[in-house]
Amino acid sequence: MSQSVSQSVFRRRTVVIGAVVGALLAVPGLSAVASPQMATAAEPVVTRAGLDPALVQGRGATVPFIEQEAENAATTGEKIGPSREAYTLPAEASGRSAVRLTQAGQYVEFTLSKPANALTLRYSIPDSATGGGLRSPLDVLVNGKRAKTMTLTSEYAWLYGMYPFSNDPNVDPKPGWWKPEPDPVAKPFRPNHFYDEQRLMLGKTYRAGDKVRFQLPAGTTVAWTVLDVADFELVAQPLRQPAKSLSVRLFGADPTGRRDAAPAIERTIAMAKRIGWSVFIPPGTYQVNRHIVVDQVTVRGAGNWWTIIKGKVLPLAQPAPDKSVHSAPGFYGRYAADGGSTKVHLSDFAIESDVRERIDTDQVNGIGGAIGGGSTIRNLYLHRTKVGIWLDGPMSGLLIENNVITDAIADGMNLHLGVSHVRATNNFVRNTGDDGLAMWSEANPDGLVNHNNVYDHNTVQTPTLANNIAIYGGRDNAVTDNLVADPIREGSTLHAGSRFNSTPFEGTLSFARNTTVRGGPRDLNWNLGLGAIWLYALQSTMSGRIEVTDSAFLDSTYNAFLFVVDWPVKDDYRIENVAFRNIKVDGTGTNVVNARVGGWATFENVDARNVGAPFVNNCGTFHFTGTPEFDVRLLGTSNDGNWTADNTPPGHCEDRPAVVPPPPPTPWS
Repeated sequence: MSQSVSQSVFRRRTVVIGAVVGALLAVPGLSAVASPQMATAAEPVVTRAGLDPALVQGRGATVPFIEQEAENAATTGEKIGPSREAYTLPAEASGRSAVRLTQAGQYVEFTLSKPANALTLRYSIPDSATGGGLRSPLDVLVNGKRAKTMTLTSEYAWLYGMYPFSNDPNVDPKPGWWKPEPDPVAKPFRPNHFYDEQRLMLGKTYRAGDKVRFQLPAGTTVAWTVLDVADFELVAQPLRQPAKSLSVRLFGADPTGRRDAAPAIERTIAMAKRIGWSVFIPPGTYQVNRHIVVDQVTVRGAGNWWTIIKGKVLPLAQPAPDKSVHSAPGFYGRYAADGGSTKVHLSDFAIESDVRERIDTDQVNGIGGAIGGGSTIRNLYLHRTKVGIWLDGPMSGLLIENNVITDAIADGMNLHLGVSHVRATNNFVRNTGDDGLAMWSEANPDGLVNHNNVYDHNTVQTPTLANNIAIYGGRDNAVTDNLVADPIREGSTLHAGSRFNSTPFEGTLSFARNTTVRGGPRDLNWNLGLGAIWLYALQSTMSGRIEVTDSAFLDSTYNAFLFVVDWPVKDDYRIENVAFRNIKVDGTGTNVVNARVGGWATFENVDARNVGAPFVNNCGTFHFTGTPEFDVRLLGTSNDGNWTADNTPPGHCEDRPAVVPPPPPTPWS
């Protein structure tokens, strides 16, 4: 991150005004833009979370696609970023940089590193002047010949204002809300959630070394197009129908998407359960505009590139018992109050939903209800849902693996209310509008507690609000072997919080073998730098054991570790019984440890380098007694760096230290 980017962390966001369909529309985040450049031949640069894959080896999901960042490709456009200032296009980009195209003929050209016949493009185009989105073409050329024309859209992007957000660019701040904003407030107010993605089959397999170019055609209808990242994939042929399965087409399901397929799918499920067979959904696009309820049944597609469940968000004539006011495509277990569902197996299809605004009472998620009892959710692509997978307990016993969840308007996945023995592994989550992966053990009269759940080997990138992975209360849960990168605002890469009416932390919460990348952003309400991992005692003391082990914290914008309590309860709640062991910290804009609460934690074999401020910033509960109220316990002599230097006395407290951007992460010898 450059020095100019460091300064931008503390100044107001830059707003560039561009004409969109004859109206002026704010285009945020175009500071630190390079001059137009002539394209040069580019060797393929493959990254994971915007870094050399060697730096994150063994962490995150193993995916079937290769990620290539636009800023590393040949281009005649303009590089925007890097920047981490919220409400800007670079900040929400993978790796915090992207490429902007403005004129017909400009392009970004990638060189394939492996054979591919399909791609996913992450991009942004402007909103309409009144909200609701625009569409614009983009040509795809391979080796100089036009292969396809994509129709990009901003209909599923661009939110404004304060939670739960609006599609209206002219929305005002909510009266009475605490907000560090100028007066009058600039419009559009807090634009965010800029990016969308689109999949494309190329029609043939291209070889390593072939050139894939995304180029603005003469018919481009928007002022600019920003390309962020392209994922190139070699998609296998459709899966064949399994033995002892019933095809939904036998029961009248239309694979063209013109007619409602939900009744036919339900008839197939009913018959399959009756005779003990499974359900198969062949290649095609099937219109479904409501929940398909599943219990003790296997539903399998031909692969998530081939079998598409696609539908719209439709208003209900009256609110449903679950308080929804809309319907949308999804597969739901029975609700826990109705006994839940068991032995459900969902795999190998996509859900393309139509969610464009956040209404928290709506059950318009991809997968929902209570699904346990030896169930599995595998190989799904969940796109443009409210939440990809939201499960309400009590329920137990579920494996969630190998799924892709993108462009959700709220969480990617949430295990809520008495969920236990769930493992979510090898899932890829990008561009959520709230926590990427969450476990929420909400307090309840029945004493239900989330426990013995695991999030492991997942990749979570660019949540536009909140955290990559967040744990709210519970007992004996684990977050292991994940790759988490680029949180934007009001959250960070890893989080444990006593908040949202959660149950206390009990047993051991384990954060093990995780890698965080560009975490620790500025919280815009507190105007305070967060930690790449931050622990937050808002509603109770956090005294259950929290272990952070064998992990790497790379290029944190502010702190690596933050312990914090809210000011009104600073003398009431503490954070204690936390252990850090075998940790590498490579780059912090400010401190390694920032403590703004009473309590204690131990640090053993915590090595840090490229740290921008004193290693320990111990503000405790702000009584300034001379005795630190948070006890930083350094175990042994194995903590390397500058932990005990004279400029880091135990009681050192600097409210908001200046940011010193670190150099890019490098291998640790």
